[in-house]
Amino acid sequence: MLSAVEGLKLATPAFEPLILPLASLILLLLFSMQRHGTGSVGAVFGPVMLLWFCTLAALGIANIWKQPHIAQAINPGHAVLFFVRNGHLGFLVLGSVFLVVTGGEALYADMGHFGARPIRTAWFLVALPALLLNYFGQGALLLSHPEAISSPFYNLVPAWGLLPTIALSTVATIIASQALISGAFSVTRQALMLGFLPRVRIQHTSAHQIGQIYVPIVNWLLMLAAILAVWGFGSSSGLAAAYGVAVTLDMTITTLLAYVVARVQWRWGKLPALAVTVPLLCLELTFLGSNLTKIAHGGWFPLTVGAVMYTVFTTWRRGRQLLFKKIRESMVPLEDLYELMRVERPARVPGTAVYMTGSDVGTPPALLQGFLHMRAIHERVLLLTIVTEKVARVPDAERVRVQALSHGFWRAIARYGFMETPNVPQLLKRAEFDSYSLEYVTFFLGRETVLANEHSEMTLWRERLFAFLTRNAEPATAFFGIPPSRVMEIGSQIEI
Repeated sequence: MLSAVEGLKLATPAFEPLILPLASLILLLLFSMQRHGTGSVGAVFGPVMLLWFCTLAALGIANIWKQPHIAQAINPGHAVLFFVRNGHLGFLVLGSVFLVVTGGEALYADMGHFGARPIRTAWFLVALPALLLNYFGQGALLLSHPEAISSPFYNLVPAWGLLPTIALSTVATIIASQALISGAFSVTRQALMLGFLPRVRIQHTSAHQIGQIYVPIVNWLLMLAAILAVWGFGSSSGLAAAYGVAVTLDMTITTLLAYVVARVQWRWGKLPALAVTVPLLCLELTFLGSNLTKIAHGGWFPLTVGAVMYTVFTTWRRGRQLLFKKIRESMVPLEDLYELMRVERPARVPGTAVYMTGSDVGTPPALLQGFLHMRAIHERVLLLTIVTEKVARVPDAERVRVQALSHGFWRAIARYGFMETPNVPQLLKRAEFDSYSLEYVTFFLGRETVLANEHSEMTLWRERLFAFLTRNAEPATAFFGIPPSRVMEIGSQIEI
């Protein structure tokens, strides 16, 4: 956003004091519109981005025409010669050269919204050719006008087209930012479903596209971080080091994970997987090493953000594991509950009770506590467990499996992919559980209050962080789409 708006100071220096406030205002408006979804403006986004890339290509071609021998730059021998002549200095220059490929990751961040095919088509047919032509055009310009190095892109533009190009650049940047924001929403939902984040409120903004979602807390935290970064770094050149470190680390981690996927998921042999991974790693580690020299000049920022997020992810996941371990240890077998029912002869209340439980065996603590306090059990009892599979989506035919037990009990195992959001009422309708009707169903949920314990398997500060995340997680009723009027919560205090 800053790099787009900074073009104003080329038109007149009088605009320079307005750059930071204007960039902040644009960010505020951009994040404020997220709750309305992107479907309504998607029809405008496509043509604008196509116009932007056509403009990039046209500006590049116009300057390549003046210096056609710039096409020799496609020969990698020039890069080798550059490093031979410049040595260590050439290595440091890589940190700035790398910025020409940043932004491509924004396409792939939105994989969950559009799928792989549209992204590949947009990259290879539109984005990559246009960017390549524009960068070659900038190189051609610098061959004849070295003084244009201060802003080679905007110096490609004729004087009469500067303001329209700045406006188009700003709009294109807003759209690119939209792709990153929606990608952040998608990745947040995946992390949540895989057990790395507490429940947060997720709103679907489209009745036709399942991938279009809005996550309020992520939206506002991103907005705050973006505006603070704008004012903290002050310019796009100040942010360049932070951006370079973030993207090179992102690419390196992605390559390492791709190796794991190739070995485990695609079942490639070790040698073929290494044959693809090692060349990519060599290239990426070279760029990463060059960018790491800029840690003191802004590279610390993404490293700090990454460390904080890693701490949250691992604390939540480890805390949930310890919590489930404590709950599982306190569970009694269903056969023991049946025996207790035979002795106590509880009242059988008309209707259906649905107990949400994280375990597919044993008696849910909420069921046992309710029985011991009220000496009553519903005529029909469904023990429902929701499992997140390590796939994006689970076919409807494989969604739920219901098993009939004795004494009016059923057990249901529902499977969802990490790109799906569970909806329990719709699930029960699909399962056609015993002539299901929401009017006669009561949902029972356990609500655990985590107490920090100095003798836990986690350090005390991480326990307190986990307890804080648990208290502020989205209520299960909202996350699973359960009507609040049909819910009873049974609380318990647990030391992990």
